[in-house]
Amino acid sequence: MNKQIIFLLILLLSSTIFAQEGFYSKLSDAGLSLTKQNVTYDPAYFSIGYPNGDVPSNKGVCTDVVIRAYRKLNIDLQKEVHLDMKSNFGLYPKNWGLSKTDRNIDHRRVPNLMKFFSRFGTVKSITNKPQDYVPGDIVCWSLGGGLTHIGLVVNKKSKDQQRYLIVHNIGSGQVLADCLFDFKIIGHYSYKK
Repeated sequence: MNKQIIFLLILLLSSTIFAQEGFYSKLSDAGLSLTKQNVTYDPAYFSIGYPNGDVPSNKGVCTDVVIRAYRKLNIDLQKEVHLDMKSNFGLYPKNWGLSKTDRNIDHRRVPNLMKFFSRFGTVKSITNKPQDYVPGDIVCWSLGGGLTHIGLVVNKKSKDQQRYLIVHNIGSGQVLADCLFDFKIIGHYSYKK
């Protein structure tokens, strides 16, 4: 190959990487902005609009953090999950005994988001190395007893500068926390539509 072709390939690769990093940086910023809202943890079932439906803005659970962060980047996980579940219902978990989709709640369930991200995002390694979890990553945990949790890695570091922090809602609203390794990690993804 001549030098011009190599240069063009490097330039193309660099611009692709920069665009991806830019997206995940914006997703991180969107997650951080959610911590400024006063939100009460509320796992109640809500009938919501479709597409772009949301529970009341002062309520939510862990999945709503991820959903709202993506929505700030004009990605509607309610619609995306619903459309995939409608076409591929058999691929999704049957934890709730449903025989059909429910666009009010399907996207608000961690196992469904895990399946969606594994189908359309990048499945990343689950490790105990902090450097493997970067801003824009989505992390899922098992809390024990069949309970699952999800959060978004953001561009703020722990006090010891060893790991990035998480925006999540585990009962105290949409907060920033140093909790990456507090629970057993069961999923690690990145997703860009």
